[in-house]
Amino acid sequence: MKNYYIIDFDSTFTQVEALDELARISLENHPDKDKIYKQIEDFTNLAMEGKISFRESLSGRVKLLNANKTHLNKLVAHLKKKVSRSFERNKEFFKKNEDTAWIVSGGFKEFITPVVTPYHIKKENIYANTFKFDEEGNIIGYDENNPLSDEGGKVKLLKELKLDGRIYGIGDGYSDFQLKESGLIEKFFAFTENISRKSVTEKADHITPSFDEFLYVNDLPRAISYPKNRILCLIVGDVPEIAVHILKRDGFSVRVKAAFEEKYTKDVGLLLLADGISIDEEQLAQADKLKTIGYLGDAKAHISKKICTEKGIVVFDDKKNKKRNAEFIPRRMADFINNGDTYMSRNFPNLILPRLTKAHRLLHIHRNVPGVMAQINNVYAENEINIISQFLMTKGDIGYAVTDIHTAYDKNVLKQLKQIDNTIKFRILYK
Repeated sequence: MKNYYIIDFDSTFTQVEALDELARISLENHPDKDKIYKQIEDFTNLAMEGKISFRESLSGRVKLLNANKTHLNKLVAHLKKKVSRSFERNKEFFKKNEDTAWIVSGGFKEFITPVVTPYHIKKENIYANTFKFDEEGNIIGYDENNPLSDEGGKVKLLKELKLDGRIYGIGDGYSDFQLKESGLIEKFFAFTENISRKSVTEKADHITPSFDEFLYVNDLPRAISYPKNRILCLIVGDVPEIAVHILKRDGFSVRVKAAFEEKYTKDVGLLLLADGISIDEEQLAQADKLKTIGYLGDAKAHISKKICTEKGIVVFDDKKNKKRNAEFIPRRMADFINNGDTYMSRNFPNLILPRLTKAHRLLHIHRNVPGVMAQINNVYAENEINIISQFLMTKGDIGYAVTDIHTAYDKNVLKQLKQIDNTIKFRILYK
């Protein structure tokens, strides 16, 4: 049985609502543009929250647009720059699923088609409304016979299509949830990378903060090994806003607290601490998911370097209290998570790695004792792994081995590497 992926366009495939953006283009020189923008946005939000019918919203917005074909050309150029980041990096998924990954939207083909077709989405798998134009190219309405122009349009369309397979819906609005309500789809995933609507998320089967999360949950091919929204980044104390912004923008699940709360000990993956904040040694010893600590000051008297080393936790700190380190430290933390870099670490060998290209990167942190690398390479040899490149550096009691391999391999290799004697932490990266 085939799996079909029914994907919304506005605020899902793209970061924005296209008709709202078209209004900003077409009404740029209109004396009442701000008032009209607000009316259009209100129509959008009321429909997305299920407070007015979709047709009422669509008709209201189209009448206010005052747009023509030249405005649509500008809109398409704008939307191509506004594709949601998690969709943008997973273009390969659409190539592999070009027959079953569909765009179904209450938007319009005139701007949707040129934006999504570069992502290997077939024109025949794009279902959306179409504009009506006068002889001068002005938008004067839309095809009212299209089921997607009406309330419950996505439900009506799927009933007409009679797809034979499991259907998964991904979207941000009420019209997407209606698919779940109808019983036509297997699961509804509320997409919240760009906007989160409580009226939608509280009814979803799963909240997906990114397309990476959707692919991960469903064990589908994806551009990154693990969704960063699943990695808890705890920021403690009076930390500059720029540092918080950097880690949020990178996609981590960020929480800002005045003090370290014990309830986060077992789940925290990144920890950024303001100068003067200390972490209890017992808590640190129990933080099994913690991968890196950033300290905006000298960490020496506040964090046990010994425990961090024993647990394979990479520490970046700011011994000289430089102003730039409010940006530098969180970026080093993100670079370690994203690429495996340990440059300027307090307790790890300093390693700057090349960017990953069509490979999987295996990070093996181990005790610096004889024979570990021999065991690692025996695993690769016994499994006939094609190694692209390999890096090893040691510092004191820590050994850090990084191996880039071709993507075709038996996943049992990962289990074998984790079981090697003196292994502290093992992680796989790909993006």
